[in-house]
Formats: sequence, structure tokens, C-alpha cells
Amino acid sequence: MSELMPIQLRALGAADVNAVLRIQAQCYGDGFAEPGEVFTRRLQSVGHCSWAAEQGGELVAYLAAYWSRPGAITPLNGDFTDYADASVLYLHDMAVSSVVAGQGLAQRMVQAVKTQARARGVQRTALVSVQGSQLYWERQGYKAESVANAAQQQHLASYGESALYMVGII
Repeated sequence: MSELMPIQLRALGAADVNAVLRIQAQCYGDGFAEPGEVFTRRLQSVGHCSWAAEQGGELVAYLAAYWSRPGAITPLNGDFTDYADASVLYLHDMAVSSVVAGQGLAQRMVQAVKTQARARGVQRTALVSVQGSQLYWERQGYKAESVANAAQQQHLASYGESALYMVGII
């Protein structure tokens, strides 16, 4: 695919799940790839605000996000929780295909969802840093935050020992 072809951002939907799984396998390997049925349920969640990046009619990146609460962590393979009092934008999963890597697409998707958050009056974002991504997220303004709640600590542990809960201001 040519780098000159424009990349369009749009809402991520259930029809994109197979492409999401393909990108997950390419980026994460087996350790963090989540089942299609879990991803489909997430995209049916009322609170999801996920983005897709498409080039030439093909999904090349995605950002799975939803409206959450401070300190709430979605475990690996877990469903998104719908919160009526959501005050945090939770970035659950983002992956960019090697076809378009290095073009600033990840930051573009994060900015798009942050624009949605600002429109809703949401001022904080949160995520779990995995696979050595801490420095990337720190460059984006995120800081590691301790998790005091025992159940949320278990959710964080589902991502492995090096996983960190991180918070950013929009």
C-alpha cells in the first residue's frame, strides 16, 4: 500500500473485528491478542468510543477506548463496563499495522479520541502500558499511578509483571 494514499479515521465497528485480530496478531503475538468475541462485545458496549484508521479501504490501525472511572482497569480479555458517571477516557488497546508504522497514526488516533473527551468535559485519560510502551506513553504526557484497589490490582496483573496503570490529563 502506498504511503501517499490518505488515511481516514472513522468509528471502529463490529465489521472490523477480523481486521483488528489480524493487526493484533502482527503487533502483539499470542500473549496479548484478545478473542474476537470479546472485541465484538466491547464494540457493542454503550460507552465505547473506538477509532479505526483506514487506507485504501483496508483497516491499518485501531484504538479501542471507552468512557470509564478513575482507577478502573479492564482486565485482559475482559469486557468494557458501562458507567453512567464516567469521568475518564480509558484507552484499552491500540495497534498500528507495520504497513503504516512511523507515520504518526497512533498519536493522530489518540488526539481524535481526546477531542471527543474534551467535548464531553472529560479531562483525564487512563491506560495500561504493556510490552515496554511506558516511555512512549510518558512522551505523550502520561504518568504511572499506583493502584490501591485489590480487584483492580488483579486486573492490572492480568497483563503481566511489567504492566503499569498510567494517567494523563487532556
